[in-house]
Amino acid sequence: MTSPEMSLFTGLLDDAAVFPPGNLPLAEAVPAHVRHVRSAHAGLVGALVLAAKDLDALAPLVAGRAPGSLALSLTAPLPAVGGAVATAEAIPAVHLVSLEVALTAETKPEDVVPTLDEALAGRTSVTVFVEVPRDSRRDAVLAALSGTRFLAKFRTGGVRAELYPDEKELAGAVLAAVRAGVPFKATAGLHHALRNTDPETGFEQHGFLNLLAATAAALDGADETDLVEILADRDGARVTQRVRALSTRVRETFRSFGTCSVTEPVEELADLGLLDPDLTKGLS
Repeated sequence: MTSPEMSLFTGLLDDAAVFPPGNLPLAEAVPAHVRHVRSAHAGLVGALVLAAKDLDALAPLVAGRAPGSLALSLTAPLPAVGGAVATAEAIPAVHLVSLEVALTAETKPEDVVPTLDEALAGRTSVTVFVEVPRDSRRDAVLAALSGTRFLAKFRTGGVRAELYPDEKELAGAVLAAVRAGVPFKATAGLHHALRNTDPETGFEQHGFLNLLAATAAALDGADETDLVEILADRDGARVTQRVRALSTRVRETFRSFGTCSVTEPVEELADLGLLDPDLTKGLS
């Protein structure tokens, strides 16, 4: 648990089991998350990710649990942030560790930080990730976040092919975040460690190890062409060699990613020799 590899992956996996394509019922997702955070691989597991609209359904499922025992990352649209946070804080078992904020199509970049400051007054312990739009507002939103306590969130896939940014778009986003000094998390589509083509859907999927390596390269001064090459690399041995050479400082920038399966990333990391196989014990 204290190996350099383990440190590199600590808290990397946010448990988004209830989101597509996993769609695990909440009544099953909560006990499954508890099992993960009590397992041999607990150090890799971040918060349970939940949409604000599901908080009412969560409350009875965690009634009687120890106060603050469920680490939660809450997703909410910007206009609903204040109410969503208040609802989460009213559930005794919940420890709200992070907030993932979606912007509306009408949100102006210059309004993001003031709106969040007002909605979250006094709540400085909650880490806030703002989903960066995949449109012309990207750089302006990152510029607005730069120098604040608010971080970025990049969407890296979804249930339709067009929800996946290609290598050039994702490389540009990572480079823009690094240059703006804005740490980020990723969400959706990172189903496997390595770049791949999904055999069922045909979608081109980014690998979370590719993204980790590309982030490190950006921090070391690589340009967009270099990042595109790293994100496109499907060679497991080559990507693994890159990852073995990484400093844990990359995690100060690439904080985590949401995954609908905690099991698969842990198993794939072990299969690639990046984790002790004992950490997969108890996985089903």
